[in-house]
Amino acid sequence: MKHDIADSRLAPKGLSRMEWAATQMPVLGLITRRFSKEKPLRGLKISACLHVTCETANLMLALKAGGADVVLVASNPLSTQDDIAATLVKDHGISVFAIKGENRKSYYSHIYAALDHRPNITMDDGADLVSAIHKEPEKYLRNVLGGTEETTTGVIRLRSLEAQGRLLFPIVAVNDADTKHFFDNRYGTGQSTLDGIVRATNVLIAGSTVVVCGYGWCGRGVAARASGMGARVIVTEVDPLRALEAVMDGYRVMPMREAVKDGDIFITVTGNTSVIRKEHFLGMKDRAIVCNSGHFDVEIDVAELDKTARKKRAMRECVREYVLPNGRRVYVLAEGRLVNLSAAEGHPAMVMDMSFANQALSAEWMNGHHRSLEKKVYRVPADIDKEIARIKLKSMGTQVDELSAKQREYLSAWETGT
Repeated sequence: MKHDIADSRLAPKGLSRMEWAATQMPVLGLITRRFSKEKPLRGLKISACLHVTCETANLMLALKAGGADVVLVASNPLSTQDDIAATLVKDHGISVFAIKGENRKSYYSHIYAALDHRPNITMDDGADLVSAIHKEPEKYLRNVLGGTEETTTGVIRLRSLEAQGRLLFPIVAVNDADTKHFFDNRYGTGQSTLDGIVRATNVLIAGSTVVVCGYGWCGRGVAARASGMGARVIVTEVDPLRALEAVMDGYRVMPMREAVKDGDIFITVTGNTSVIRKEHFLGMKDRAIVCNSGHFDVEIDVAELDKTARKKRAMRECVREYVLPNGRRVYVLAEGRLVNLSAAEGHPAMVMDMSFANQALSAEWMNGHHRSLEKKVYRVPADIDKEIARIKLKSMGTQVDELSAKQREYLSAWETGT
């Protein structure tokens, strides 16, 4: 079995962490048990480019239980948990190509190792696999039936391909499922981002001014968690509707050029590039902390900061100090990459349970429907979304009401008015 991991001796630690995560992933566990009986993915080759975490490992076991031949590579050079990679290879016989801290050359060699698997289904978190296929379709497209995409940034890239008429196969936008972005993006990103900041710096959030750049679902979650920990929250936005929502939620909203004067901690969650750049760094207070929780490392212009700084040094494992020409210091966390996965463990398993349930069921759905699908980006079917929510509620011991026959009739009729 081909693989490229840091150290197979880490497997025992990874195995116990995987088992711990599984106890908090009842929806995916139920799917895994059904998959092991029905084998709905029998004969399929799946290449997955996801964060190599203990939650992702349990998704890999579900796909394997369903009969798939799976290869896993990292979707971020700093997010890999080496002990998880080791246990997947050593204890579960799954090919993994991922090493925490790998350089760009190694990262892309792993991407192409996943494509050399000749996948029928791709499973992306950021669309790197799909992007590579589209750059060399004559080499990698032949066996592909369809794919799934985990995150907002990846869906943006895929919709760009679709809009240009260049998307070569159907993709399910797992990120757009209600049971994904309502919970994973908001509660998962909110908690794990603050966790990453605290682990990296050990700073006190209470009493700090936290600037949240972007008020999408991730920004909402980060702002709520920071506020709940006692921070004063400022939101920066370009969308007037989201800015208005942030105001109505009780936060101060202002342009970045103003926010830099007050902020102690800056968190980017926009999915866009150069959100914090040279003029912003120069306007920040001494010892401002800057980090990113968007997928790609483009939101903070670290390259420009490198050029501008008089000197720089590592302060802690995930903290780098930059001394600016004005003498002020800026601290960048995790090289401007995902702070929640680079400095912490990513989203809690309870949240990823729903996200990865969507991934598993979307792969099953794609296998059964790819012949009738166009080369488009599709939402997760509503019945899958609702079933996941139903199972999750049941696992939490929560019940909901059901519509009566009279209520169903009322909702389907037009005659009744004032």
